[in-house]
Amino acid sequence: MCRNIRTLHNFEPQATSDEVNAAALQYVRKIAGTTKPSQANQEAFDTAVDEIAHVTQHLLDALVTNAPPKNREVEAEKRRARYAARA
Repeated sequence: MCRNIRTLHNFEPQATSDEVNAAALQYVRKIAGTTKPSQANQEAFDTAVDEIAHVTQHLLDALVTNAPPKNREVEAEKRRARYAARA
């Protein structure tokens, strides 16, 4: 999975629409193999981002868990520690 796509489920507060759109954009960039599509592909690229963000939001709204919500700061610190261990 693309390292730039973060888990969005089970956080307090819930993921924002900006976070959902950013994840959708990263996914489409990864699949398309480009960070900036050509003018000929821009509409298809933008449509894909919008549709994936829409479906992602539906998924997040439908998921249920009994686990306590995660803390964003704690999860960020875990990511930094994993990165430091790789270096």
